[in-house]
Amino acid sequence: MSNINQPSGWRKATAGLAVAERHAQAGERAAVPKTQAFVAVKRVGAHIGLKAGDMLLLDTLGAFTQAQDWEEGQRPIVWASNSYLMEQTGFSLSALKRHARRLAEIGVIAFKDSPNGKRWGHRDADGRIIEAYGFDLSPLSARAEEFEQLRAELQAERELCQRLKRQITVARRMIRARIEAALSGALRGPWTQISRLFEDLLDRLPRRNTASETLARLLAWFRELQERVETNYLKAIRADEVVENAAEATEQVSEKTQEVNPREVISEPHILITNQLNSVTCNRSKNEQAAAMVPNAPPEEKVDRELEDWVVETRKKRGAALDLPTVMQACPEFASWARNMGGYLKDWGDLHRVVGQLRPMIGVSEHAWNLAQDRLGPQVATAALVLTFDKHCAGEVASPGGYLRGMIEKAGAGELHLERSFYGRLSGQAA
Repeated sequence: MSNINQPSGWRKATAGLAVAERHAQAGERAAVPKTQAFVAVKRVGAHIGLKAGDMLLLDTLGAFTQAQDWEEGQRPIVWASNSYLMEQTGFSLSALKRHARRLAEIGVIAFKDSPNGKRWGHRDADGRIIEAYGFDLSPLSARAEEFEQLRAELQAERELCQRLKRQITVARRMIRARIEAALSGALRGPWTQISRLFEDLLDRLPRRNTASETLARLLAWFRELQERVETNYLKAIRADEVVENAAEATEQVSEKTQEVNPREVISEPHILITNQLNSVTCNRSKNEQAAAMVPNAPPEEKVDRELEDWVVETRKKRGAALDLPTVMQACPEFASWARNMGGYLKDWGDLHRVVGQLRPMIGVSEHAWNLAQDRLGPQVATAALVLTFDKHCAGEVASPGGYLRGMIEKAGAGELHLERSFYGRLSGQAA
């Protein structure tokens, strides 16, 4: 019988083979079922350096063992001949030697050599190995727990990398959207230089699997560039607003100067313009007092007041169960982005503004956003988009636009309960 093993006295000793023998001795004291041992090594095989051919040979060797070989005090030793192993695997003799050597060097099997270098073994009437020489699979038992722990670490690393990649994607989309908006709007700023920096960062994106440390460093660079983009974008927007307001004020003064007639008395009511979402609520008591003082108001004014009252009640019903601190605390990922965008958010108006700026980052169209505001009301639509944004960043929602449309449909059927979602996320954080 030909043999790829050599007596230990003239086999070339290596550190790997010595470690494999120590694992084999430890495996004899362990009691790990064969299935558990093989599943553990297969889940981390590629990471520890095993190739497809190595795993094929390992499976072939494992098929020769029996359940009692994996009990405590036993060693699962395989003494199959080279010709049989070559027939089962399709390997040449040199390939068989190469794969067996790698399995031993990595510490998955050990060689137990007979004095004459031959592989052989005997079992008793109960099927237990009495004496055997050949491939020792005991290291699998010794390292099963190690492999399971390694697999858990690899899974955690994989999930971290996925989360970092999603965050990089969000930052990348936001930067691109801001640059394109600034260029199309001819806003002042160093947009050419920023575009070059952005392209340089895009070139650094990994094409293959990358460690979380590298991805975290890339994310920090993207967020640093995003902060710079936002600063320049908001500065340019404010500068344009100042210019537009000044021009509009000059135009209004000019028109009033031309149209004013000192003999006429201005009787039109003053209209207060506000950016607050619930401005109607603030003026409701005044409107009711005015209605009481003018009992003979024209029909159209009564209709306007009734419509205004209905809007107020609707907004109260929709937003009564939600408050700004709850929304921000329940959605920490969004809160972080919002603070970077708008600083301190003092009311729903600030939140509504920031949500509108972050919307393009997650791919929600302007049409979907306008539809949500029309169907849900500005405040509830804002809360809904905050929830959508946070869930997308957490990897819970793959299609933000579809998720938002789903909430709109639920609201139409009276089945939307946003407060439950927010309080549920708070409960999850506490747990």
